[in-house]
Amino acid sequence: MSRIALVTLVVDDYDEAIRFYTEALGFRLVEDAARPDGSRWVVVTPPGVDGSGTGLLLARAKGEDQGARVGDQTGGRVGFFLHTDDFARDHARMLAAGVTFLEEPRHEPYGSVAVFQDLYGNRWDLLQPAA
Repeated sequence: MSRIALVTLVVDDYDEAIRFYTEALGFRLVEDAARPDGSRWVVVTPPGVDGSGTGLLLARAKGEDQGARVGDQTGGRVGFFLHTDDFARDHARMLAAGVTFLEEPRHEPYGSVAVFQDLYGNRWDLLQPAA
C-alpha cells in the first residue's frame, strides 16, 4: 500500500505557522524537532487524523526563490482541501479565530464548501462532502 504521508508547506516563520494551524484551524502539533542545520522538522495534522493520515510539513523558506513562493504555492488556485464532518461548526469556529474566508458558504452537489486563506494567503477549501 502506498499513501502520501506529508505535504510541504513553505512558511515564513515556524512559530507563527504553528500558532495559526493549531489555534485558528485546530490542527495538532505532531512533531517539532530541531535539526543540525538550524532548521526544524515541524508536522501538524488536522483534527481527527491518526497516524495514517496526511500531515503538513511546515518548512521555513530559505532564500529568495522559496521566500517568493510563501503564500502562493499553487499560483492562486485552491491547493489544500480540509474535510470536515460538521461544516457549520468548523466554519463558525474558524471565523471566531480570525480565519479569512474569501466567499460565503455554498452548497454544491458534492457538499458544503467555502474558500479560506491561511495566514500567508494560500487558498484552502473547507469542505463537508455530501453524504
